Amino acid sequence: MHVLILGATSAIAAEAAQIYAARAARLHLVGRDAGKLARVAARCTGAAVTTQQADFAQLEHNDAVVSAAIEALGRVDVALIAHGALGDQLASERQFEAAEAIVRVNFTSVVSLLIPLGNHLEAARSGSIGVITSVAGERGRPRNYTYGAAKGALNIYLQGLRTRLYASGVSVTTLKLGPVDTPMTKDHKKHALFGKPAKVAQGIVRAIDAGAPEAYVPSFWRVVMPVVKGTPERLFQRLPFLSGR
Repeated sequence: MHVLILGATSAIAAEAAQIYAARAARLHLVGRDAGKLARVAARCTGAAVTTQQADFAQLEHNDAVVSAAIEALGRVDVALIAHGALGDQLASERQFEAAEAIVRVNFTSVVSLLIPLGNHLEAARSGSIGVITSVAGERGRPRNYTYGAAKGALNIYLQGLRTRLYASGVSVTTLKLGPVDTPMTKDHKKHALFGKPAKVAQGIVRAIDAGAPEAYVPSFWRVVMPVVKGTPERLFQRLPFLSGR
């Protein structure tokens, strides 16, 4: 199995890399920080691992990033796109530059990777793509609606891509994660609904293995989110645990 992980230095992606390494997969890890990439690679014992440094926010380079990754691997059986950033919600409400940066990292950069990756797998007529999104994309909330809007747009994009690639035998899995206890959420007050990176990574790999169209990770979010999405606006705005900062 040849596995490409884009955004491989995130806590969740690093755990997923180790799961694939335990299967003796051939891994190619792409991320922004060379030192972190080396540390993730070192943890992937039992696998052949190569790494590639890239900043996905530099959109004009992403076509070449994917081409180089495919060349390094030879073929792609599984691709996991795992990068993202919450950004500063308050700043995004006051400065377009801050809002655009959140959208670029969480939506536009992912699309710029999916276009060449999807074209390659479509031509090969095989392969699986998993993309990490968020339950934040299911409904706009004051605490993170710029981030949520980017993830919501990504969910719609993946629906279309999944149907387009279906005839070619390529699966596309939308991975809707709840909050996870990682460095990205280090400033957030933790509660019982926060997932742990290792368990979340296991859920991600299971969903990709199964070729699931969409998967909530952890799975209990599949029950929670219809309630959140279905709450009438007037009631939603009066419930601080939903509408608060």
